[in-house]
Amino acid sequence: MIDDSYYPKLLVEKGQRLLVALAERIETEAPKGNAVYALTHATTEAFNDLQEEFFEAESEIETMAREAIAEDIGFLLGAYGYEFDIEEAIAPRDW
Repeated sequence: MIDDSYYPKLLVEKGQRLLVALAERIETEAPKGNAVYALTHATTEAFNDLQEEFFEAESEIETMAREAIAEDIGFLLGAYGYEFDIEEAIAPRDW
């Protein structure tokens, strides 16, 4: 998304910070098993809020962006050793 001019760079960077914050919370809180979903749900809800800013900038979190965000969350979960269902991890999304 960072290399695609359709997505405002400032908003993509906000999304990146959301993902970094998720990684930091996973590291510090070290939730066990499915408890990690509380963290991914909070991040997903933050992306829901960010979507409004995309609309205001005449952009949106569309198919490619949705897939990229889901992949990134899945990557983080896998990197920290979680077995997960990506649909459950991003269940509260409205994008």
